Amino acid sequence: MSISKGKFISFEGIDACGKSTQVKMLLNHMNMSSNNTILVREPGGSTISEQIRDILLNKNLYEMSDRTEALLMTGSRAQLTYEKISTNLIEGKNVIADRYSDSTLAYQGGGRGLDMEWLIELNRFATYNLLPDVTFLIDLHPEEAIKRKDTENDRIEKAGMDLQVKVRNSYLDIAKRFHERIVILDGHDDINNIHQNILEELLRRKILL
Repeated sequence: MSISKGKFISFEGIDACGKSTQVKMLLNHMNMSSNNTILVREPGGSTISEQIRDILLNKNLYEMSDRTEALLMTGSRAQLTYEKISTNLIEGKNVIADRYSDSTLAYQGGGRGLDMEWLIELNRFATYNLLPDVTFLIDLHPEEAIKRKDTENDRIEKAGMDLQVKVRNSYLDIAKRFHERIVILDGHDDINNIHQNILEELLRRKILL
């Protein structure tokens, strides 16, 4: 893959942790500050990837196997990376992703129990070895996340509290393993405080100038 000119920032966390709010706040800040930035989401973000998303989150497809889920997730990611992320980075645009490769490690690895090393290799293939410059993990206790949830559960969310606990623990383990890239933020903190911490970290890493 060609050398990127733009910066790639991803956000991770369990469902309803507040990451999507922070993603939108950062997107607005960067574009108001003349940092040409686009937003993508996972699963989805392109025509093909959105169709895969519909299958993945369909609450009626309860018979889907864990391996099928992992392959569909990374298939959606491969298309998004090829079609949207890498193209914009090469053009010099910054990309913010609402979930990326760490989600597969946390959900299909920690949550579903698939082999972590196999998933890491699968991610490398799907992403053309592309990793974010920095990843923000919004850490929130699953009990609090359930209180915040105000929409109907999709197929993955219907797995309940047990899955979310496993996913959160897996995220924290992943953050330790990739500590140079992943920054843990307290999801229980004030929204504006979290946003300010994100900006400060981006300045420190010279991603924002």
